[in-house]
Amino acid sequence: MAFTKKLDANHFKLTDQVVAINRVTKVVKGGKNMSFAALVVVGDATAGVVGYGSGKAKEVPQAIRKGIESAKKNLVKINLTETTIPHQVLGRFGSGHVLLKPAPEGTGVIAGGAVRAVMTSAGVQNVLTKSLGTANPHNVIKATFDALTQLRDKAEVALMRGKTVEEL
Repeated sequence: MAFTKKLDANHFKLTDQVVAINRVTKVVKGGKNMSFAALVVVGDATAGVVGYGSGKAKEVPQAIRKGIESAKKNLVKINLTETTIPHQVLGRFGSGHVLLKPAPEGTGVIAGGAVRAVMTSAGVQNVLTKSLGTANPHNVIKATFDALTQLRDKAEVALMRGKTVEEL
């Protein structure tokens, strides 16, 4: 994968969306220690920028805040064509597979839980998706990001093939 320069979160109007909150209980000598893990997606729909992060804390709001901080640190820019994605792509992470297909205007975001959060945060308005394999939100989000980073626009493909955009 090509090296992408780090995006500064301060340049974007980021909105956050909580994908999953997990309550974790650790049994210790004195009783049970409860903590929370939050999976958060942040993005700027107008700029086509999206990121995800995970935060853990003793209380839910602190876990969400930590997740947002983590998500802002790994933002990625997505190649979009107007309101949809340029081509079909399959993203993989572990047992999670996510299929993304471009859709015509007016289709909307056809996606389930974790994938929908990423798509709406990235600013994709028309897309068909199918989550294959695991339903674990962590792996599904990572597979979705794998798919989104594989997206190439026409200019990039033309450059790789040594042709002009018109020749494609």
